[in-house]
Amino acid sequence: MSDKICAVLPGTDTEREEKKSGPQNKKEMSGEISGPCTALTIAGSDSGGGAGIQADLKTMMAFGVFGTSAITALTAQNTLGVQDSLPVPASFVEKQMDSVFQDIFPDAVKIGMIADIEQVSAISEKLREYGAEHIVIDPVMISTSGRRLMPEDAAELAQEKLYPLAELLTPNIPEAEYLADMRIFSDEDRKTAASVIYQALGCPVLIKGGHAAVEESGGGCGPGMGEEDRKSANDCCGREKGASGRSDDLLYDGENMIWLRGPRISCKNTHGTGCTLSSAIASGLARGQMLEASVRAAKRYIEGALRDGMDIGHGNGPLNHAWQESLSPAVK
Repeated sequence: MSDKICAVLPGTDTEREEKKSGPQNKKEMSGEISGPCTALTIAGSDSGGGAGIQADLKTMMAFGVFGTSAITALTAQNTLGVQDSLPVPASFVEKQMDSVFQDIFPDAVKIGMIADIEQVSAISEKLREYGAEHIVIDPVMISTSGRRLMPEDAAELAQEKLYPLAELLTPNIPEAEYLADMRIFSDEDRKTAASVIYQALGCPVLIKGGHAAVEESGGGCGPGMGEEDRKSANDCCGREKGASGRSDDLLYDGENMIWLRGPRISCKNTHGTGCTLSSAIASGLARGQMLEASVRAAKRYIEGALRDGMDIGHGNGPLNHAWQESLSPAVK
């Protein structure tokens, strides 16, 4: 990663600026900062290395962004599943965020797994305190199988205090159904849900299409898949060899409904794709890209990592975050 001038883009969204109650972004005060672009991931740790902060940091490095982290939970897991987990006290999550913001102020923030309501409150307050920008949130709430991954009280508070801070929210279809309080069976349903979510939370939304691709082709995410790979843009990307179909994502920025079309790639190693996608988007924003360009580059990166076909472990393994040496074509 070469040294560069990391441009700081001035805020243009008046509504978003009004939501911030914290001090002015320290990087904005100086206009430009010498050195590499930086990003912070606030998420759980995956001992298997395929999802969570491990996937986030690998992705950020692949995009030429220096990654920092605040861990919300420790997990004992591998490609076969999650064996155990241990939430981090909210007060210690705050201390991690303080350490990062006070020394290596991030150009973007990615948020993944949040363990409880105390963490939701602490994280949202710290983001406001420091005036964090370019926040991408992967709302880890509901798995494809319908299992709740975030307590109900935490999910409700997140909608009130945390999600409105996001520059982008990246729900899968079950999560979009929860946020919009409706069922999604078609493209038109997804458009309606995206509009409802935007109106309710005031932030752009990317409704990922991996689940729709599987439903249309008669596939499914069977037992043994980790919770993170159940919930990504391409998580159900054709577990049976030769599966066909598409994985189309819908981006709504409050004005435009933008379809990002893509193939449903035949593979079984998809663990951590949701984490990787959101981190790739945050990396693009950290580098100064506009939202749509960041999303498109992230989708290309995911597709390349899945096509690489890396096979690690005895279950549903991770994708290859280092599938190419340089991402310069992807991030332009």
